[in-house]
Amino acid sequence: MAKIAFIGAGSLGFGRRLVRDIISFPQLADSSIHLVDPNQERVAITYDFVSRLIEHNHLPTKVFQSATREAALDGADYVIASIRVGNNLEPERLDVQIPYETAGLRQTVSDTVGIGGIMKGLRTIPVMLDIARDMEVRCPEAVMLNYTNPMAMIMWAIHQATSISAVGLCHSVQGTSKQLSNYMQVDYEQMRYRTAGINHMAWFLDLSLSGEDLYPRLKDCLNDPEIFKKDPVRFEIFKHFGYFVTESSRHMAEYIPYVMPHVEEMERLDQPLRTGEAFAKQNTTRQNRIERAIEESKSASLELQKSNEYAATIIHAIETDTPTYIYGNVCNTGLITNLLDRCCVEVPCLVNRVGVQGCYVGDLPLQCASLCQSNVGMQGLTVQAVLAQKREYVYHSAMVDPNTASQLTLPQIRTVIDQLLEAQKELMPPLG
Repeated sequence: MAKIAFIGAGSLGFGRRLVRDIISFPQLADSSIHLVDPNQERVAITYDFVSRLIEHNHLPTKVFQSATREAALDGADYVIASIRVGNNLEPERLDVQIPYETAGLRQTVSDTVGIGGIMKGLRTIPVMLDIARDMEVRCPEAVMLNYTNPMAMIMWAIHQATSISAVGLCHSVQGTSKQLSNYMQVDYEQMRYRTAGINHMAWFLDLSLSGEDLYPRLKDCLNDPEIFKKDPVRFEIFKHFGYFVTESSRHMAEYIPYVMPHVEEMERLDQPLRTGEAFAKQNTTRQNRIERAIEESKSASLELQKSNEYAATIIHAIETDTPTYIYGNVCNTGLITNLLDRCCVEVPCLVNRVGVQGCYVGDLPLQCASLCQSNVGMQGLTVQAVLAQKREYVYHSAMVDPNTASQLTLPQIRTVIDQLLEAQKELMPPLG
């Protein structure tokens, strides 16, 4: 019987989906699942749904809920983490509003790279390290399955500063591979692919169907305006760099310096500006979202079914020693040979009773590695800012970030960072 702690189980919709995935495996049906979230109203939604799911399907699964993690971590075999730090969405609002009002910095998603990603990293890395250090004491053999962004920064910090086994999980590869099959009108189940790079910027190195290289078909999609407009930034990068990237156009627009500095390119490639007003509007509808989640939970299907998330598949593979492959964010121990050693990379991973093992990739195509490397530098500086408690590294992180550097001067970057650190000082780590 596996003990699974789920930190951040109050995530509306996501929590329900991950737990359903787990208990959909007959071999995992006798697990005990501990739902943890400081927001008891939200975690109660997940708890109620899971309880009804267990009862409906006559399962032996045990489920518990708590506002604190200590009891959940004691003796846990797996720890799922999906958290957000800060009061509602106010920090995220400041992340986009202050840089835009002060210096005109344009962002799209602002949660993984760029100044928004840096600030979220500063808020989140210390909390995730606290969880990992609790695991070192309470469940040192457990595997952390992390869904929290900014993924690469968090995993880098955990791998560098703790001894726990951890893998970062994203939706990019599964989602994009399905999109590509639809773009090309090929059978998804028969399509084969291999990707590698960094989180939100991994590349389809191989793409085939029954031995046929599918990249020529994908290039044909460039000439179809209806397909191009569904994914304009990624197709634009594909046209110029020769490989398709794994994350959405909105994310990709912030990983490169070619779109956001140019209003006309933002319009051509259909990339809307992320605004503070949008976050504020989301906040005002928070109670409505909770009420809607309660209603959705009440009417949600109680039949067992699996999503395309990796967490349950990993737990099943380890518990039953059933080898499987997933794509995970792990420490670069020579896996991608032309990216920085010990950074966080997203690569194919073998999972069995031994755990999650990253697979050797070798060199990325030079142009792909170069684009990745510009973001790796930013990620590493943010991690070191937290671990070394050094404010200067925060400035440097923003200064080397491709999107930020393409829009702001060096003095502007220092000013914006100072304002953000002051506005969110209660959420910031010590920075000397």
